[in-house]
Amino acid sequence: MLASVLAFGLAPAWVMAESSTTAAELSQDSLWAVWGGEVGMRWNRELLADMGLSITKTNGKLKDLSWRQHERFNVRQSGSLEFRVHNNNLQGFVGGSVQARGGYVLALNDGTQINLSDFRLRTRADDPLILDLVGADGIAWFYVDRLMYELVNDNRTLAVQTMDLRISPALASRLGFPERANWAIADMMLLSQVLRQGVGATPKGGGVYDWSGTQVPGQPAGTVYQADLFMQNFSVSYSRCNGCTGSSTTGQVVFTPSSTLRNNVNNGSAQATVAGDPLGTSSVLWTADIPWYTKFSGTFAPYSNDQHPYLIWNLYRYNADGSIDQIGRSGVKHAFLTTNVGCASGHGTNSHVLGRACSDTYGTGNNDSNNDLGPRSEIIPADNIWGRCGSIYDTNCDGNSNSSGNGQYSQRLITIESQIDPALNAGASYRFESWYLAREDVNIYNSMATRGVSPSRSGSTWMPGAGEAFRLGSAIDRWAETTPPGGAKAIQELSSSEGHVKAAVKVFDLGGGQYRYDYVIMNFDFARAATECLDPNPAPPCEPGYVKVVHNFGLDRFRINTAPGISISNLVFSDGDLNAANDWTGTVAPTAVNWVAPADPSPPVGTPAVTNPLNWGTMFRFSFTANAAPTASGVHLHVAQAGSAGQADNLTTTLLGPGAGNDVIFVDGFETLARP
Repeated sequence: MLASVLAFGLAPAWVMAESSTTAAELSQDSLWAVWGGEVGMRWNRELLADMGLSITKTNGKLKDLSWRQHERFNVRQSGSLEFRVHNNNLQGFVGGSVQARGGYVLALNDGTQINLSDFRLRTRADDPLILDLVGADGIAWFYVDRLMYELVNDNRTLAVQTMDLRISPALASRLGFPERANWAIADMMLLSQVLRQGVGATPKGGGVYDWSGTQVPGQPAGTVYQADLFMQNFSVSYSRCNGCTGSSTTGQVVFTPSSTLRNNVNNGSAQATVAGDPLGTSSVLWTADIPWYTKFSGTFAPYSNDQHPYLIWNLYRYNADGSIDQIGRSGVKHAFLTTNVGCASGHGTNSHVLGRACSDTYGTGNNDSNNDLGPRSEIIPADNIWGRCGSIYDTNCDGNSNSSGNGQYSQRLITIESQIDPALNAGASYRFESWYLAREDVNIYNSMATRGVSPSRSGSTWMPGAGEAFRLGSAIDRWAETTPPGGAKAIQELSSSEGHVKAAVKVFDLGGGQYRYDYVIMNFDFARAATECLDPNPAPPCEPGYVKVVHNFGLDRFRINTAPGISISNLVFSDGDLNAANDWTGTVAPTAVNWVAPADPSPPVGTPAVTNPLNWGTMFRFSFTANAAPTASGVHLHVAQAGSAGQADNLTTTLLGPGAGNDVIFVDGFETLARP
C-alpha cells in the first residue's frame, strides 16, 4: 500500500513532507533491487465477465494457490526492479521490470485478444508509486497500485502481500466504457528476492513502543499514551453482481471500499490529523502505537496475542420522504500489515506496529479477499477482541489456521439491486460508511467516515458514482443534522463499557394534526458477549487463542412511551434486508409503542431465543403515525442477553414522542449527550 490514496498515485503533501530523504540517501548506495521469486494473480472473474473479458488460456501456472488464493507464476531471474527504502519503508520504484514465466490470454467480446503471457511489471516513468502490467505486445493494459509490502527474511525478500490491478484508460476505451478506467479488476502479490541491498532499512524487533496506557516519559504521573485511530480517506468500487438485471428484487450487488487510515499525530499538543474536518483533531495529546499482527502469526506485546485492527463498511439510503435505511453491511476484514507511510520521525519502522502519524491503505482487491474476511459475530466489538478459537479460521480450535470457506458473496457488503435502482427510489441519496476498529481506541467516531455515492446501471455493471464529500463521523449523525420542515429532531448517545448506541428521531408534520415519527437506532459496538474457554489445559485467565465467542447479541426490543388516548397507525420496521420473515413485530399499547425481535424456536444451548437482534455495526428504523405533536418521551432498549450482577438489561434515554410528556430518569450508568 504505497502512499497513493487515489488510483492516480498522487501522494498527499503530508506524505511527502514526512518521508523526504536526504541527498546521501538518494545516492546509488540507497538503491535496492529485486528479481526472481513468484508473482500471483487473483482475478475478479465475475467483474471480468461484466466487463466483456474472459480468460481463454493460462500457461505456466504453479500447482498451488497462495493463502489469498492467488494463481502463482515464477518470476524470471533476468531484469530487476529498483527501489528506494527509508525508515524501513519502500519509498518508490526507480526503474526496471520483472517478468513472469507464464500468464494469461484474455478474450474481448469483439473477438480480439490481449496476450498477457510472460507479462511484465514495469516501473512507470511519471510515478514511482505505480507499476504497469505490460502484455506481450508491449502495451500497458493494466497497472498496479496500493501495494502492501514489507521486507522479510532479514531483508532478503520484498514481500508485496497484495496490490490492486486496475484497468488502464486505454483498455477501458477499447472495451467501449472509458468511465471504467482505474477500476480494480484483480488482486496481485509478489515475493521477490533482494538482489542488491541499499541503505534505509531498520532492524525489526526489539523496539520500544508507546503502547496504550504506558507512562509518557518526563510527564506527570498518570500521563499515558492513548490510541486514537482516524479514517483518512476511502473510495468505493463495484465488485460483482449475482442475478442482476438492472432492477431485480433478488439481484445481489457487491460494493467494496479502498480505505486509508492514519494514526493520531499528537505528541504533547493538539494538531489536526485529518485537516479541515470537525472531528479531525484528537483530544489525545500523546499518541500510542497500535499493534497490527497477522492472525495466527504468534504472540506479541502488548496483549500476548496476534491482536490487529478490523474494518467494516455499510451502505445507507436517505429516502425522499426524509427517512433512512441501512441497505448493506459487510463482514469483518482482518487487518494484517501496515506500511507506515508518512510517519513522524523515528516512528513506523515495524510493519506490524502502526506508529505516530503513520498512514496505511487497504485496497479494493484485498478488502475483497476470501481469506481475510470473517463474520461480525466473532468479534467482541467494544474491546475489539477476536474469538479466534472456533472461528471460521480455526474451526477445531487447534490454533492452526484453516481456509475460511468463504465464497465470492460471503462476508461482502451486499445490497439488493432494487434498493439502489434510481427508477424505484426516486429522490433518494446514498452514503457509504467505512470504519476501522482498533483495540483501546478512545474515539470510535473519528475512526469511521461517510462518503456519498450515487449508484447507477451502466451496461452490465453498476457504477458507484459520486455524492457528498468525505466526512468523519457516522451516517446517523449525517441524517440527524437536518430538521424536517415544521417538525422536530433529537439524537442521544448511550455509552458504557459494553459499547456505544445512538438513538435518533425525526418528527414530520403531515398536516391535519398528523405526525410521522421516524426512530433510528444505531448500534455501533454494543454487545453483551457470551464466551467459552476451549483451552485443553485451562488455567485462569483463558489464553487469548482459546477464547470462543458463543454469541455477541445486541438489542432485541424497542419501546417509545406515548400519552394515553393517542391514535397510533402505520407501524413500519426496516432493517434494510427486504426479508419480511425476520422483521420485528410492532404493537400498540395504551401508553407505548413496542417492537420485539422474532423468537428463535430452537436456540443453541446458552443462546437467547431471538433471531435478527440489533447487533453491532447495524441500524434499524421504527416508524409510525400519530395524532399528537412531539414532546419529551422515554425510549427503552432491551439487551438480548441477560446481564450478570450489576448489569442492567434495559438502556433508557429520552427522545421525542407523541404527547407523552414523561421524561425518564437516566439509569444503567449510561451517559447521555444533550439533544441538538
